[in-house]
Amino acid sequence: MIETHAHIYDDQFDEDRGAMLQRAFDAGIKQIWMPNCDHETIDGMLALEQQYPGICLPMMGVHPCYIKENFEQELNIIENWLSQRKFPMIGEIGIDFYWDLSYVAQQEEAFIAQLRLAQKYNLPICIHSRNSKNGELNAIVRCIELIEQFGWSDLRGIFHCFSGNLEEAQRVISLNFLLGIGGVATFKNGGMDKVLPSIDLQHIVLETDSPYLAPVPHRGKRNEVAYIELVARRIAELKQISFAEVVNQTTINALNLIQK
Repeated sequence: MIETHAHIYDDQFDEDRGAMLQRAFDAGIKQIWMPNCDHETIDGMLALEQQYPGICLPMMGVHPCYIKENFEQELNIIENWLSQRKFPMIGEIGIDFYWDLSYVAQQEEAFIAQLRLAQKYNLPICIHSRNSKNGELNAIVRCIELIEQFGWSDLRGIFHCFSGNLEEAQRVISLNFLLGIGGVATFKNGGMDKVLPSIDLQHIVLETDSPYLAPVPHRGKRNEVAYIELVARRIAELKQISFAEVVNQTTINALNLIQK
């Protein structure tokens, strides 16, 4: 299996990171993709890449929740890294309406700037799109609109932690993006039971978003990469296919994305 989204550099893993990763490897995880947040998370992420070469793969980008007044400085740091070496993806980037609406305009500006970087370096992107608490502000739709306005037909990537409806899933797929499916698929009211049966497996990749969004039966506790097996088994259940088929196809989907 390939874990396409895990913050394994997070300080929640400082006490047992090695053991946590060993559990992941024992569970059959072959790669772990690490989304960046801002300049402060780069060193820890790259240290893990060095410790586990070819296994822990770093992205480079600025997370929308870390977009503040100084976002242009953050973008300069990201572009400097992208100009120095190869990264498999730009991420995580996007729009967050959940936590703080003070910097939405800056989030959109930063998102477009990072779409330009994706085009410049011909890289896929990892999108964070979280709706407002009351559901009135739809970040998935807003990201789709900005991608459509940007207009680069070769733009590709993952809508990470997808939790939208079937219509939104189909719009994402029509843009040549994959759906990152994680612990929400195991939640009783997560809504994925109404979406995943209608989505072809070729449009899905696996993720945990560790240390966040642990799947059932660990919901509310610290998430970890090994729990991705629970996500894969839930997808198999919802789609009435084998666990092995989910593992095989989602691995192919992930590798195809970063090897283009």
